[in-house]
Amino acid sequence: MDMNYCSFCGGPVILKEIIDDHLPRYFCEKCDSVHYQNPKVVVGCLPIWEDKVLLCKRAIEPMRGYWNVPAGYLENGETVEEGAAREVWEEAMAKVTIDYLLVVYSIKHINQVYILFVSELKEPVFDIGVESLEVQLFSEEEIPWKEIAFNSSAFALKRFFENRKVGSTKVHMGEFIFKDRIRK
Repeated sequence: MDMNYCSFCGGPVILKEIIDDHLPRYFCEKCDSVHYQNPKVVVGCLPIWEDKVLLCKRAIEPMRGYWNVPAGYLENGETVEEGAAREVWEEAMAKVTIDYLLVVYSIKHINQVYILFVSELKEPVFDIGVESLEVQLFSEEEIPWKEIAFNSSAFALKRFFENRKVGSTKVHMGEFIFKDRIRK
């Protein structure tokens, strides 16, 4: 993201090499501030009830009308676990207990890192949140694979079912390769 002015003093910034740094950074010559730009963290949970997973049909763009693992941006002042549980509440009006870390998924071209957990629904109570059109429990066989919104969600679902088949809580690393563009 381009930056024109310093968020501290309002002075103009320039992109320049900083001593002992490996990347050019935005720098304010007026107040000598270096402005670092780092990836956004997306957190979420794959809620489980018995042998089914809870997915939400998106009510917002991008990918409105497609199914997704409940997830969203981590807020300041939250742990990744708190943010993941909050996202489930906002999207599915469900309370969860975090079980284990499932996926760390990088999307370099849009500067995002996804951290997705497996969680247990505290009870089989859920509803449509403000960002969802529908919320539904699916068995592995019922998952609408062609209607999954994002590669990160498909990756997490596949890894969850792989783990479950072998009784594992393995953490999986993944990366979105730009040539595998998200479906329109």
